[in-house]
Amino acid sequence: MGDVASPVRQIAYFCEDVRAAAMDHHRLFGSGPFFVLDRITLAHATYRGADSDLVHSSAYGQWGPVMVEFVQQDSAGASPFREMFAKGETGLHHIALFEDDLEGAVARFAGRGQAEAFRGTMEDGFQFVFIDTVASLGHMVELYRPVSALVGFYDMVADAAAGWDGSEPVRVLEG
Repeated sequence: MGDVASPVRQIAYFCEDVRAAAMDHHRLFGSGPFFVLDRITLAHATYRGADSDLVHSSAYGQWGPVMVEFVQQDSAGASPFREMFAKGETGLHHIALFEDDLEGAVARFAGRGQAEAFRGTMEDGFQFVFIDTVASLGHMVELYRPVSALVGFYDMVADAAAGWDGSEPVRVLEG
């Protein structure tokens, strides 16, 4: 950090309904198509150092050169989303960056006084981390390694947008 800027790979908004938010964004900006994953569960998660049972749904689409995500919280309780937004509130939650050295990036943020707020591990072992940059940026920063499955997903979303005719702007993914 400070030496070479990591490009923003994703802009993510918290909302109450990912399908409705994706449609609104599509109507406003022509973004999409959006791919919805419902009720995403994690193998393990910690929020502010305590175990978390966060379940969320997300819609992922392409907005020019960057992915846009809409995320809703499906489980009750404290989370990095509810920390910023009360029930019924929406807004920019995080930007996402690829980091080859995830732990090194977390340590660099910590050295600047920006703590790890959340760490999630998917069933396949893939990890993502939210860094609390709200005081300085107004939103969090999500970090993850650019592993092949993740890069492949980003490529799939971008490829679907290339030459897209605007039909079926919201699509549901299984698994």
